[in-house]
Amino acid sequence: MILPIIGYGDPVLRKKGEVIAKDHPNLKEIVANMYDTMYNAYGVGLAAPQVGLSLRLFTIDTSPFSDDEDLSKEEQELLANFKKTFINPVMLKEEGEEWGFNEGCLSIPEVREDVYRHEKITIEYYDEDFNKHTDVYDGLIARVIQHEYDHIEGVLFTDKISSLKKRLIQKKLQNIMEGKTRPDYKMKFIAKKGR
Repeated sequence: MILPIIGYGDPVLRKKGEVIAKDHPNLKEIVANMYDTMYNAYGVGLAAPQVGLSLRLFTIDTSPFSDDEDLSKEEQELLANFKKTFINPVMLKEEGEEWGFNEGCLSIPEVREDVYRHEKITIEYYDEDFNKHTDVYDGLIARVIQHEYDHIEGVLFTDKISSLKKRLIQKKLQNIMEGKTRPDYKMKFIAKKGR
């Protein structure tokens, strides 16, 4: 089921997600709905707070990035086949040089800015079957994970840009809060009910 994506300004986007119990009700359904919602909005990642759930959960499918001809064949292949669910993730390490990339967010439509993130991460998480993993990622996969991980920590990509850039996008952010934006997917804004 496709869920409305929560727009910038909603308090749920600023809350730290709660740890999920193994017997959390309807967890498989929540995960399936998150993938449906993410694909419907042409996203590569979606965190539970973005659908109004203050949980430590996010889904990722980087296959849309695999078409980028500027990437090596190896990275294109990695991106084409990377689809994972992260439950109760813990970022163990962020390392390497920080590099910039123009990021966007389904909760902040029509706003894109360069964000600097570490090139390599180590993360511990549970999959949909509650099997524990500790994995190391780099490149675009690491970046998408860091972006979604920030969501479950109550952090948005706009928190990582300069104060000057924030002032320049302030009107766009206000328009999102007031529901004056019209992305091609269903959203819920704090100033309006539904879309």
